[in-house]
Amino acid sequence: MAAALRGLGLLHGRARVVAAVSASLGRSGRRVTVRAGTAAAALRSAGRSYGSDAKEEEELRVRYLDDEHKGIVVLGLNRSRAKNALNKNILKMMSKAVDALKSDKNVRTVIFRSEVPGIFCAGADLKERAKMHASEVGSFVSKARATINEMANLPVPTIAAIDGIALGGGLELALACDIRVAASTAKMGLVETKLAIIPGAGGTQRLPRTIGVSLAKELIFSARVVDGDEAKSIGLISHVVEQNEAGDAAYRRALALAREFLPQGPVAMRVAKLAINQGMEVDLVTGLAIEEACYAQTIPTKDRIEGLLAFKEKRPPCYKGE
Repeated sequence: MAAALRGLGLLHGRARVVAAVSASLGRSGRRVTVRAGTAAAALRSAGRSYGSDAKEEEELRVRYLDDEHKGIVVLGLNRSRAKNALNKNILKMMSKAVDALKSDKNVRTVIFRSEVPGIFCAGADLKERAKMHASEVGSFVSKARATINEMANLPVPTIAAIDGIALGGGLELALACDIRVAASTAKMGLVETKLAIIPGAGGTQRLPRTIGVSLAKELIFSARVVDGDEAKSIGLISHVVEQNEAGDAAYRRALALAREFLPQGPVAMRVAKLAINQGMEVDLVTGLAIEEACYAQTIPTKDRIEGLLAFKEKRPPCYKGE
């Protein structure tokens, strides 16, 4: 009887997980009411500009791409004097931008890159950190963790284009993306133990899930920095490319990858990401139930019918995210 009760409890637990996934689908799937104009306005207020020496409001550049890249949004870190270090202002801007993006059905893929040559993100702004009282540090790290987690939970595919140094919080930001692309000359590492602290914006959790527990411990314990080729060999990144004269080879590869995603069904892309993310955190049986719940969301869509018609008529489908 006890065993049966435990089994019943497990089933109830799985039901709760699937119910939570269904609720998430209600928020992020096709049933969401979207006001794209409001989202776009919020993004513009988050800093859409093109200066060489960024003011505070320009530390994060947001660009909606057009023509064959329509549907791709690029978020560019732009703190040249601070090597794109994460400070209070840029975290606030990132949070604001991500909040707008997650409810904009016109967004298909988001690319995170640097507008500063040779740098992706050097981590937390230690000069700002040095001025904080000890009581403020925990709050700042919590904000950084929450912001990067919001980014990880964007319902569309995200790609980190690492064309330079990505250390500490910079690598944590990249780890929160679905896919990472880096130049062979890029340098990456979670180096916090050198400062007698630990990664605090998700690094201790996402790095082991990406490259395995033992190797993640080795890299964090040693504060080792790896280049693009080694990062590819250990599974930290998906693609490594030779750097070009413009210094944006990883961004170019990320852009090409994002274009591969554009023709696919928008609702399917969103629920596929949710199914994978949620399924990786549970046992296989529960994961299959999550997949079933996610698949069910695609059945009543107009896009699914369009896909069948396009296949029958031997033409490219025209999906609308409906």
